[in-house]
Amino acid sequence: MTTRHETGTAAPHRVLILGAGYAGMSAAIQLATRVKRREDVRVTLVNPQERFTERLRLHMTATGQRLAELSIPELLEGTGARFVRGWVTAVDADAKTVRIDDDQVLHYDTLVYGLGGVADTAAVPGVEDHAYTLNSAQDAEVLAGRLAGMGTGTVVVGGSGLTGIESAAEIAERHPELNVVLLGRGEPGAAMNPKARAYLRSALERLGVRVRGGAEVVKVLPDTVELAGGESIAADLVLWTSGTRVSPLAAAAGLTVDERGRVVTDATLRSVSHPEVYAVGDAAAIRQGYGVMHGTCQGGMPTGVHAAVSIVRALKGKRPKPFRFGYYHTHAGEPGPARRGRAVHPPRRQPPADVSDRPDGGPV
Repeated sequence: MTTRHETGTAAPHRVLILGAGYAGMSAAIQLATRVKRREDVRVTLVNPQERFTERLRLHMTATGQRLAELSIPELLEGTGARFVRGWVTAVDADAKTVRIDDDQVLHYDTLVYGLGGVADTAAVPGVEDHAYTLNSAQDAEVLAGRLAGMGTGTVVVGGSGLTGIESAAEIAERHPELNVVLLGRGEPGAAMNPKARAYLRSALERLGVRVRGGAEVVKVLPDTVELAGGESIAADLVLWTSGTRVSPLAAAAGLTVDERGRVVTDATLRSVSHPEVYAVGDAAAIRQGYGVMHGTCQGGMPTGVHAAVSIVRALKGKRPKPFRFGYYHTHAGEPGPARRGRAVHPPRRQPPADVSDRPDGGPV
């Protein structure tokens, strides 16, 4: 699968990976390590910053806890992958080009699209202007400074999913002087079994978190959160964790996307409209027997590994295998060293020896 210049000389097969989150980093490290000795393949990873963001732990950063600062170039060191720092501003799926910071164009033969999701601040009026998010380490650090300087007051966490649960619990433990309110349409841990749900609820009560299930936020104001039905809750600070949205770049590129803008893939994680494009992590609408996968690092990392394995198979003239993935558990824990010790770590540099032909790429 090499290309040729007009002169007839062989050119390397260019694999371009967009996004260095859990899925993109997994794809880059696994693929680059596997093709390291091949001169006919070039792997390039694009990300707007050099720091690897541990999104799973941003609620810890938001409460002033220091985490290891992981460098993407250092994580890639020795793999042979090239790192390009910059924002992806356009993708042309027909021309097979990607524009970086509007002034640099990168060409590809195979694209791994891993531009993940961010908090959806557009769905509810006022969120964009008045709420904090955990989209990046920088966002979390700004929130940490604000929490540290509040003294007293009420923090409203909008969204009772896993990010909201962990954020509310962490803030309540680290800042017991603050009143923490967790709002959501559903009860925290609603999908868990009764014992786990009861344990979660008792942990939140012990930490002093006030839970309001069945609450729909319709507007966020500088000092108030308005609920459907007319009720208002005073809020000195709002953290928004309800819902995510993905980059519109995939749709603008002409890739087939779902109603949420995620790239629709076939069973092997290739775009159904552009088979030279693999979509991974939050950016992909990946259907399994139980439905479309939801975006977590737990599922995102295996998609990155599978894309890497599939590309290697294609380079060898083999057909990619279908992706299969199931969830062993749903991780949500109260603060404390025991839980933190079990947190997900960045993708490993060396690929597992038994992963190359497994249908699901294998967990990392």
